[in-house]
Amino acid sequence: MIEFGAAARRQFLLESGTAFLNHGSFGAAPRIVLEGAERWRQRMEANPDLFLREILPGALRDAAGQLAQFIRAKPDDVVFVDNATAGMNAVLRALQFDADDEILATTHTYGAVRQAIRYVCDRTGARLVEADVSLPVTGENSLVTAFRACASSRTRLVVLDHISSPTGLIFPVAELAALARAQGAQVLIDGAHGPGQLDLDVPALGADWYVGNCHKWLFAPRGCGFLWSRDEAKRPLHPLAISHDYGRGFTAEFDWTGTRDFSAWLAVVDALRFVAELGAERVHAYNHELVVTAASSIAAAWQTPIDAPAAMHGSMIAIRLPPRLQDYGPPTRETARRLQSDILAKQRIVVAIMALGEALWARISGQIYNTREDYEKLLSI
Repeated sequence: MIEFGAAARRQFLLESGTAFLNHGSFGAAPRIVLEGAERWRQRMEANPDLFLREILPGALRDAAGQLAQFIRAKPDDVVFVDNATAGMNAVLRALQFDADDEILATTHTYGAVRQAIRYVCDRTGARLVEADVSLPVTGENSLVTAFRACASSRTRLVVLDHISSPTGLIFPVAELAALARAQGAQVLIDGAHGPGQLDLDVPALGADWYVGNCHKWLFAPRGCGFLWSRDEAKRPLHPLAISHDYGRGFTAEFDWTGTRDFSAWLAVVDALRFVAELGAERVHAYNHELVVTAASSIAAAWQTPIDAPAAMHGSMIAIRLPPRLQDYGPPTRETARRLQSDILAKQRIVVAIMALGEALWARISGQIYNTREDYEKLLSI
């Protein structure tokens, strides 16, 4: 069994001497999974015509079936996409909205998804409504209250984050989805950080669509995400690139959108095997304890709050930056980027800096290759 901490770091290609506390942004695939992807590429290159015509269709459905089993879904309800943003766009751009309709999201909605909603609203006349999630959050009830205050008879679609990208805050999506359905709205869940960080039963959440990444917490190569859909909600969906199988159904259309490197999708099987060998519950427990303990120490040293109670997080959590770092600039995305780059250059610490409301926050991630010593470097920034 693989030991967690410094020993586990050898399973990855991460450079030495850098505290890598930002697994949440882009993930990190272990060597064994990258080797699996390379084997698929070599197999394809040995005879591209045979592979893409004869081998790929069955291999792709097998990979989707194993991923579906992992999230407790039916194989035909799951298709691959490049990433969660692509999956969210596929749903958002397939739906029809009228000028009086509203799309309900939150102030924590991922920036790229917010832009996709704005694009849809600009084209249709629908309106984006954002439930305000102010930090620190006191508990799940405050999230439910924020949604209740913004939902209306005009709400046609509710876009929920399963885990907030800026903070790692886990939303009570099943309860919120039930509220949305009671209002007559459909539900789209952005689960970019869900697979591998949470024990998922996607159909049980009560959404119409769920989109997830496999390259973050599930250890797959980058370029591997998925879209799950209820049977009744598949009809309007099409991939962003329409290709030969248009009109032939959900899996046929998404499985082939043109020639590409399919190795990241196929290697999800290797990623699932890696997670099984580690023990998913063991990973969850290690990451949660590590990141919560680190956040508590950092918050005490900085004398600033954590974004929400520890129980509302999995493997990510955000701490408000101390006043000396708030003075770095206004709480904007550009300031956050400059500060993040500055910390990396000077301290060799990879950490996500987020602009939320009137302040800058540091979002830290915990992964099996991290140790408590990694986080201690943040105390001196």
